[in-house]
Formats: sequence, structure tokens, C-alpha cells
Amino acid sequence: MAIKKNNNQTKNIDKDITYYKKKFWKIFFYGMGAVGLFFLFASWGLFGSMPSFEDLENPDSNLATEIISADGVVLGKYFEKNRSQLKYSDLPKNLVQALIATEDARFYEHSGIDGRGTLRAISSLGTSGGASTLTQQLAKQLFHGEGSKFLPFRIVQKIKEWIIAIRLERQYTKNEIIAMYCNVYDFGNNSVGVSSAAKTYFSKEPKDLTISESAILVGMFKNSGLYNPIRNPQGVKNRRNVVLLQMEKGKIISKEEKERLQSLPIKLNFKLETHKDGTATYFREYLRDYMKKWAEENKKPDGSDYDIYKDGLKIYTTIDSRMQLHAEEAVTAHMANLQEEFFNQTKGNKNAPFVNISSVETQRILNQAMKSSNRWAVMKSMDKSDEEIIKSFSEKAKMTVFSWKGEKDTIMTPLDSIRYYKHFLQSGLMAMEPQTGNIKAWVGGINYKYFQYDHVGQGARQVGSTFKPFVYATAIEQLNMSPCDSIIDGPFVIRKGRHHVTEDWEPRNSDNKYRGMVTLKRGLANSINTISAKLIDKVGPEAVIDLTHKLGVKSEIVNQPSIALGAVEITVEDMVAAYSTFANQGVYMKPQFISKIEDKSGVVIYEPIPESHDVLNKDIAYAVVKLLEGVTEGGSGDRLRTTGGGNGDNRWTGYPYQFKNPIAGKTGTTQNQSDGWFMGMVPNLVTGVWVGCEDRSARFKSITYGQGATAALPVWGYFMKLCYADPALKISKGPFERPANLSIKVDCYVPKKVVDTTAVEQDTEEFEL
Repeated sequence: MAIKKNNNQTKNIDKDITYYKKKFWKIFFYGMGAVGLFFLFASWGLFGSMPSFEDLENPDSNLATEIISADGVVLGKYFEKNRSQLKYSDLPKNLVQALIATEDARFYEHSGIDGRGTLRAISSLGTSGGASTLTQQLAKQLFHGEGSKFLPFRIVQKIKEWIIAIRLERQYTKNEIIAMYCNVYDFGNNSVGVSSAAKTYFSKEPKDLTISESAILVGMFKNSGLYNPIRNPQGVKNRRNVVLLQMEKGKIISKEEKERLQSLPIKLNFKLETHKDGTATYFREYLRDYMKKWAEENKKPDGSDYDIYKDGLKIYTTIDSRMQLHAEEAVTAHMANLQEEFFNQTKGNKNAPFVNISSVETQRILNQAMKSSNRWAVMKSMDKSDEEIIKSFSEKAKMTVFSWKGEKDTIMTPLDSIRYYKHFLQSGLMAMEPQTGNIKAWVGGINYKYFQYDHVGQGARQVGSTFKPFVYATAIEQLNMSPCDSIIDGPFVIRKGRHHVTEDWEPRNSDNKYRGMVTLKRGLANSINTISAKLIDKVGPEAVIDLTHKLGVKSEIVNQPSIALGAVEITVEDMVAAYSTFANQGVYMKPQFISKIEDKSGVVIYEPIPESHDVLNKDIAYAVVKLLEGVTEGGSGDRLRTTGGGNGDNRWTGYPYQFKNPIAGKTGTTQNQSDGWFMGMVPNLVTGVWVGCEDRSARFKSITYGQGATAALPVWGYFMKLCYADPALKISKGPFERPANLSIKVDCYVPKKVVDTTAVEQDTEEFEL
């Protein structure tokens, strides 16, 4: 009986084992089926949207648009997040090695999910480290972000990350995944991606990063908020040393190299990229405004709008970064020097910086400035009354103000700060290739952070005597005159009724002297007003206006003979284009600042067509050039060649310039020295410079410092000296091209041979300017 009992027990045990086996496999298969369905439902998007094939092909990377110079330098960016795209080949090898050693040692072995790491994380409940691969981290960055802290939701998100990671691995190569990961991570301080981070924290291109610098950036991948080199240098150093340890474990560096690198301090060259800093700031703002209009007229293939802050466009410009830096240096050097003189001259003026204006006019200027200020706009938005706002302008406050010796902290009333800033002389400079219309340098002011008005493309100012070549060109064309023809410099009156004059107009020379018979060349060289007045009387203002507009000047010009002396407001941009027509043998080239635009994939989406038209024949254009050469040979621009100095020469920044090559140019000074101009040309570069205060009533008292030859010409001279010292720019020192069979007399001298019968013959030349 006992044996029977044991047999029954054995049978019961076998039955129980079979039952539990069935139960286990049933649960296992149901569980696996549930997990499979869970993954399937997640991939279908039942637990939240999943990226489509198109999304994976073109992930939303929110890329900054880059502005690239003609010589391949990134001048700046437009961005909401400062993110730039790098290819794998652009990444430094040491950074890639450090990243893999630290974040995902088996990156090249798995297919998106690291099974071993996942099991380890599950078995230790996450205490032995996470299980996210680089591909999973990329999936999270691209499509989900940090996600929920609620465990069920977190589990769903983790499964979605796995699915996306597997899809990414199928869609991209390992190297592409690494490049994408390095391009999307936010390193803080307005820098997204390794490219931006390298420039922000080290002022370097990624390829130039050292092992230590790469280790710092890789350490930041763990938590850029915590491991920020600016706020937590010790924490960053500790984290960098962990990365270096991982590199040693991965046999990337030796133990000795690790120890040497770990002993190094954290060295940064921190430069926060903003829209108001860097090079070509005024040009970049001008371009931004242009791009807004461009985006309205040029759509994507699907009909949607381009977004210059997110679409990662590459705008290739005509600006040469080297010339741009030379131009900015020239403006900074001279304006700081001239400003010192301006401050010296205003010390005794109780109404500084304004000269000879009433208290009513002064108050009008200050009121207008108050109402244009940011303070007024902010307080108005807070429903403050005008009286309350005006009162606030008289209350002292702490503020940081601009000075040529650097920003300075001070205490003053906002009204005093307005008057302080009105003291500053401004400048505009533009340089252009006359044969192509390509703009090579653009400086719209002295400091974009504090003075955002663009004096190249935005601000039109009276041009003074720089307008006179347009009058001379009209006379040469219509009256068949030549630079060597003579005209009397003497008293001259245009009577009321002639050329729409409403009362007698009697122009006078700036020195109140008359020279008698002079050639046109000497008339322009010495900027003689009566000569210009007589010429416009002969051809009529209408003809001069017509030619000026053909030269590309867009300003409205009054139909009065007084325009011959420069009572016309024109932008620096238009003046440079007009003068370039003379240097380009009479062919006007519309100024061009974009060579092409590419989308983020490198496809060219825009290429401008150069615009040009004939204005003058070659002979007339060359005759005007020869007239303008006279200005620098013995006229108002001759200090470009002299070495003797003169009145106020301590403010001629860069003097002596000692140029010996052919230069065509023209100075310009407006009434009361409110505007100083210099237009300078060599065969392959035309540059215009304007200098003056924001308000015309803020000015130098005397012509010594307010004239174009002192205020603007030194900027041109300094700029050209820098350009000539840079042979890679290939700025011409040769003569302007002389047309074949030139029909106009331009060489205004008569060679004479003087014979001494008692000695050897001696040749001399008599020159007439």
C-alpha cells in the first residue's frame, strides 16, 4: 500500500509540473505577445505620435542660417537656437573617440539598443548606470526631449526611444548618427551643437579642438546645465577628468597622457555669439531685412515659407572678411581719434554738442530722441502718461554707456545719456568692385550695440562737393568739353526765374577768392563752386538729375541749380555705385551682396542675376576719372600723397599715407561742416566714406576738422594702407584702363624743350592743373 501511495504522489507531482509548465509558457507567450503588441501599438503611434519616414529622413534640426563671406568665413548667423550643421568628417577624431568611450563603448556593435547594458540596468534597477545608447539619446533629442517623470509614461517613452533608435540605425550610418548627435545637443549659452559650442567656449573651429577641450565638451553631454564651464569650472574639470579616464580605459590615450591632461586647468576663450556682436554687424542686419522680403517672394518647393532662423540656410555673400576687418579697423582708429578732438572743442559749449541753435530747437531734438527711445516704448506699453515718462528721463539711474575706451558704468539721467550719445561722430563706409558690383566691405556705424542706425544703406546725407563730378560728367557729355578746357572762376549769378530759381542765386567759393581762368581739372581738384554753378547753368539741372539717376542714385533731387554744390541727400551705397560707373568705363553695375543661397542640404535655391546698364561712353567715363585723379594730385585730396603735415594733422589718422599709385577721388563738405565725405577709387575698388554726427546741428565749429579731407579721407587712407599690406586681396596699384583711340583730351600739359646754346640741352615740362 505504501508503494501505491508513493506512485500516486509521483503522478501528482508530474501532473503539477506539467500544469505549471503549461502555465509558464502560456504566461510567457501571452507576455511576449503583449510586449510585441505594445511595441507594435507604440510604433503605430497609439501611445503618442511617432516620427514618419520623412521625419527620419529630414529630422527637424532647427538649424541656424549662416552668413558666409566670399573667402569662406562665417560672418554671423540668424538663429533662435545657435545650431550649425557639421559633417562627420568635420568632427575632430579625439572628440568622437572621447564621446564613444564615455557614452556608448559598444556603439559600433549594437543596432540601436545595447542588450547587455539594458539587462544590467534592469537587474540593478538603474544603480549601475543607464542603458541609453547614443542612438537612443539622439532619438530623445530629436523627437521627444526629456519627457515625463511619471513612471508609466516614462516606460512608454523608453519603448518609443528603442523603436526610433532601431529605425535611425536602419536609416543612417554609424558615422552619420554621431554627426547628428553632435549637431543637436544644447551646450548652453546660446550654443547648440559642437560647432557652436567650440566657437562659444574656445573661439575655435571644431577641427582645432585639443584633447582636453574635446573632453570638456563630451563631459557636458551628461548635463550641460550642471557642467557649464562658466558657472561650474571645478565640476567641469572633474567631469573632464572622468572622460579622460574613460579614454585611457578605451586605450585611446596612455596613462601618462591621461595624467598630464588631467592636471591641466580649464582654459576658455569665451565669446557669446549674439546678433549685436562680431564682424559686419550692420551688414548682417541689412541682410536680415533683405532676407525677410526675399522669403516672401521665394517659397519652398511645397509652397511653405523659408524661416531664416530655423532652416539652416547658407547665405554666401560678396563681403570679403579680410577687407571687412580692415574697414572696421580703419573706422575705429580714425573715429576714436577724431572724437577726442570733438570732445575737446565742446568743453566750453553749454549747449554741447549742438552749435548755434536755439533752446527751442534743442528741446525739439531731445524730445524726438526721447520718443524714439526704448524707454519711452516700454513705459508707454505700461500705460504711463507722457508727463510721467518725461519725468522719468530726469531721474538719475545706473547705466552702462559706450566710450572709445570701452564700456563704462556710470550714474546719469536718461536725458543726459541722450545728450551724451548725440556727441558721437558716426561713420559709414562701403567698398565695391566696380566691374562686378560685388560689395566687399560694409561698415554702417561705429558700434552696432549702441548705435543701430545704418549709415550705408539706411541713412541718406547731404553729399556736398562729391556731387560735382555728376555735373562735370554731364557737361563733358552734352557740351563736348574736356578736362583741359578752361572756364573763368569769377562772380556769377543765376537770375530769378532761370532754372526755376525763385530768387537770385549767387554761389561763392569757400575761401571767398576767385582764380580767373582755370581748367575743368583744376576746378574740380580745388572744388571751385563757381565753376560747378556755371556748368549746371549751361546744361540745366534736369540733365544733371537725369544722369545722376542713371548712375543709380535713388534719392529725389530738387530741380534747382543749387544741387551743383551738393545740396542733395544720398546714401553711401548709392554714391559708391555711381562712382563705380566711372571706374567701370561708363557701365553701371547694381551693388550686389549675395552670390548664392543654399538650403541645409547644400542645394542652391537662389542665385542673383547681376543688373547693369550703359550710362556713359568709355571716353567720357575715363575723362571723369582723370578729373578725379587731379583731386589727389594737387587738390583737396593731395594729403594722400604728401608727407609734410599741416593744420590739424594730428587728427589725420594713419598719416602720412604716401600713396604713389593712381588714385581718383573727391572730398565733400556740407554747409557748417555737418557732413564730411571722401570717395576714393583705384581700378578694381571704389570706396565711399561719410562722417558726421547724427544731428546736423552737432558739428565741428571750424572747417579744419569738419571738412571731408580731415573727417572722412583718413578712414579711406587707413583702410587702403591695410588692404595694400594684404597682398592676397590683390588691390590694384596700376593705372585706370585708357580707352583705345581716346577722343577727349585728358592730359592737360604742353611739353616744351628749352635749349641752352652754350650747354647741353635740357627738357622741362610745364604743367597746367
